[in-house]
Order: sequence, then structure tokens, then C-alpha cells
Amino acid sequence: MAKKKKQPRWYFSLRSPYSWFAYRDLTEHHADVADAIEWIPFWEPDEITQGMLDEADVELPIVAMSRAKGFYILQDTARLSKARGLAMTWPIDKDPNWEVSHLAYLVAEREGRGREFIDLAYRARWEEGRDITKRETMAEIAGVLGLDPELLAGAIDDPDVRKQGVECLVSSYQDGLFGVPFFVYGRDKFWGADRLRLFVAAHRGQPLEDVEKGWQDHVELPSFSAAAGDTGHAGGCG
Repeated sequence: MAKKKKQPRWYFSLRSPYSWFAYRDLTEHHADVADAIEWIPFWEPDEITQGMLDEADVELPIVAMSRAKGFYILQDTARLSKARGLAMTWPIDKDPNWEVSHLAYLVAEREGRGREFIDLAYRARWEEGRDITKRETMAEIAGVLGLDPELLAGAIDDPDVRKQGVECLVSSYQDGLFGVPFFVYGRDKFWGADRLRLFVAAHRGQPLEDVEKGWQDHVELPSFSAAAGDTGHAGGCG
């Protein structure tokens, strides 16, 4: 029997600013693709989930971030948020447990409110600077969605939801994820918010060359000096 073709999908993290950017771009500019693909959360597991992953012989590609990379990300996300016209805040994470919000998403999705949950969670974290690893925050989001606050706040305590979460992380491992956002179309993989347009083109069956060839349409080609001409700047130094 032929193996069933897997649905195109993207992995996102509520922790990641780059996933937030990709989410905004995907839903605001490529809604048809957003509605057609599978949405799978990814996060850093706590001890309980890590134990379940160990039993499945799954090692996620999670490494400590260097100080230099941390500073770069602060600078880079400030640029990207400004370019998108977004007012971004950086929340302070104190001993975060990312199971809280990502398992809450799985419950919200089960209740038919997954997309709205993601929107509210990203807004809470990246626009309001709130701690989405707290049960209270999940309860507040549940109230906005018209869901039982205990359902979302207590998602982390539900063994069945925890098992579903492990399945998401195992899927990411099988797909070769090493960072988020991460998009998969057939055998093709696309990493980063700046690869979203290529993923969209692949999904729509558009030539990939058409996606990038227009990037310099607005740039004037430089004028070169005649041979032996003075190519220095007016100051004459350096």
C-alpha cells in the first residue's frame, strides 16, 4: 500500500519572536496557505516530557544560546518589528515552563479555537510583555475565548494532552526540525521567517525563481567610474 502523503505543515513556537513574525506574515498575506496547512507547536520540554521523549529515543536539537547570539537577536528583532510596523516588547522569562502555553494551545485547538488562542498568546507575549508560561495568563486567555479557564490553565496536568504534546515534538524530530519557524512541503524544508515566501510558492505550485528575482527591482544599479578615474570619496582620506 502506498504511503499516505503528509500534509504540508509548519512548526511554530509561542516563545519565538521569529515564529511571531512568520505567523503575522502567514495569516495576513497568505491566508489561503495558512488555512490549508497543518499547524504544529514546538517548545522546550520540561522534565516530564523530556522523560517521555527519552523513552521514545528522541533527542531534540536544543542547545544553549551564546551571549553574542542573544544580543544579535535583540537587535535583529527590533529591526524586523519596526519594518513590520509592530510595537514589540521583550518579556522577562523567569524559570519558564513552556508546556503551560503550548499544551493549552492543543486544548484550544481541540475546542475549535486554536488560531484565536495563538493570536492572543502572541499578543500577550510580544506586544504586552506578559508571561505566557503562567497558568493565570492561560486562564485569562480562555476567558476571552469563551472557554473554561481551567481547561487551558490545567492542560499541563492532563496526561492525554501531555501525550499529544509529545507526539508533536516527535513529529518535529522526524521532520528534521532544528529551529523555528520551520515549514515542510513534501521533501522540501524551509527554516526561518524569511523562507516563508518560498514555502508559500512551493505550496501554490509557483516557480521558486519568481519569488526572489524581484528583490532588487527597486535598486538602482551603481554607476562606475571610467577607467583610471578617481574612485575615492571627496574627503580624499582612506
